[in-house]
Amino acid sequence: MAAAITTLAADTPTLSAANTGFMLICSALVMLMTPALAFFYGGMVRVKSTLNMLMMSFISLGIVTILWVLYGFSIAFGTDSASLFGWSSEYVGLSGIGITELWPGYTIPVYVFAVFQLMFAIITPALISGALADRVKFTAWALFITLWVTIVYFPVAHWVWGTGGWLFEMGVIDFAGGTAVHINAGAAALGVILVIGKRVGFKKDPMRPHSLPLVMLGAGLLWFGWFGFNAGSWLGNDDGVGAVMFVNTQVATAAAMLAWLIYEKLRHGSFTTLGAASGAVAGLVAITPSGGSCSPLGAIAIGAVAGLLCAMAVGLKYKLGYDDSLDVVGVHLVGGVVGSLLVGFFATGGVQSTAKGLFYGGGLEQLGKQAIGVFSVLAYSLVASAILALLIDKTMGMRVSEDDEVSGIDQVEHAETAYDFSGAGGGIAPRTAAAPAPTQNTKVDA
Repeated sequence: MAAAITTLAADTPTLSAANTGFMLICSALVMLMTPALAFFYGGMVRVKSTLNMLMMSFISLGIVTILWVLYGFSIAFGTDSASLFGWSSEYVGLSGIGITELWPGYTIPVYVFAVFQLMFAIITPALISGALADRVKFTAWALFITLWVTIVYFPVAHWVWGTGGWLFEMGVIDFAGGTAVHINAGAAALGVILVIGKRVGFKKDPMRPHSLPLVMLGAGLLWFGWFGFNAGSWLGNDDGVGAVMFVNTQVATAAAMLAWLIYEKLRHGSFTTLGAASGAVAGLVAITPSGGSCSPLGAIAIGAVAGLLCAMAVGLKYKLGYDDSLDVVGVHLVGGVVGSLLVGFFATGGVQSTAKGLFYGGGLEQLGKQAIGVFSVLAYSLVASAILALLIDKTMGMRVSEDDEVSGIDQVEHAETAYDFSGAGGGIAPRTAAAPAPTQNTKVDA
C-alpha cells in the first residue's frame, strides 16, 4: 500500500476524476476475486462439499462489509493508538466523511479508499476457508469470521498500512498484502486446523478435485482481478509505480506457474492443470508484497522461487500430519513469506521507495525489517486464530458430526446439492421386444 505523502499547502492535492475512476474499477476487480476464489476452491473439493465451499467465501462478502462500515475501517485506518490499532469517530459507520473529502496525501475520496480496502478485508478470511473444507459448521464459520476480522485482520492492517502502525513506521514493505493478507490468512488457517483436526479419511480416502475446469476458471479470474489488487494499491497513476506493479504481477505469475509445472513434471511425471492453477496463485501471492520494489527481472526470480517452494510445501501436510484441505498453508503462507522476505534481496531502490535489498547494495537492513514483519504477523495470527477456534469449538462446536461429514456437508448445512443428476440420461427407453435370456457367453452389464 502506498505510503502517506507529505505535501506543502500550495501543493494540496485536488480530486482527480481519472484516479478516482481507476480506483473504483480496481475495487470492483478485487471484489471479483472473492467469487473467483469460491470457484477455485469449489472445484478442488469433492462434489458433496461444493456448495459449502462456495458459501464459505460468499458469506464473507456479507459479514465483513457490514463490520467494515460499522467499525473496521476506523480500527484499520483511523487515528493511531499505541501503534497497534486506529480509531476515528468520523469513520464509525462512515457517517462523518464528506463526499469529496480526500484521503490524506492523495487525489481520491476517502470513500474510494475505504471501499478499496474493504475488498481486501473481505477476501482475507475467505482465503482461510480452503484449509477447512468438508468439516466446519456454517454458523461456526460465520462467527469465526466476525471475531477474526475484528481481533486479527483490522489491527494487523493498521500495523502494516495505517499511519502510525508499528510495522508501517518501521519501514516494512508490503505493497499490497503479503503480510496483512496472505501470511495473515495462511497462519490463521494453520492455527484453526490444528484445533479442529483432520477430515474423516485423511490420507486414506481419495479426495481429488471434482471439477478441474472450475479450478481453472477460478484461477483465471483471480489472475485477472489481481491486477486491481496489486496495481490499485498505489492509489493512483501519477508516477508510473502502479504500471511497474502491473507488469511485475504478470511476469511473476507466469514464472511461478512454469516453475511449479517443471517441478511437478520432474517429481511426479506430469504437467497437471491443478499444478498450473496453483502455481499461478503462488506467483500472485509472492509478488503482492514485493512487486512495487523490484524490477521485472526480479519479479521473474521471485515468481520462480515461489512456484518451486510452494510446490514443495504442499506435500508437507502429509509428512507433518496437518490436514490443510486445499493447501492454503502451502500456497498463501509460504508464498507470502517468500515474497515478503525476497523484498530484502530484490528491492532496487528505484520504484516505490529508496529502500534497497541485498542484491542492490542495501545490505541486510531491509531484510531484517521484512523478517520482523513476516514473523510478527505470522505468530500473532497463528496464536489468536487457534484461540478463537478453540473457544468456538468448546462452546457451540466447530465441526459437523462425523456422519454428516461422510454423507455430505452440502445437504446438511445448506439443504442443497451442487449438481442435480436426477434428469441425466433422458429416461428409460420403452422395451419393444423381449430380451433374450442370458447365456453363459452373454455379457451382462452390472
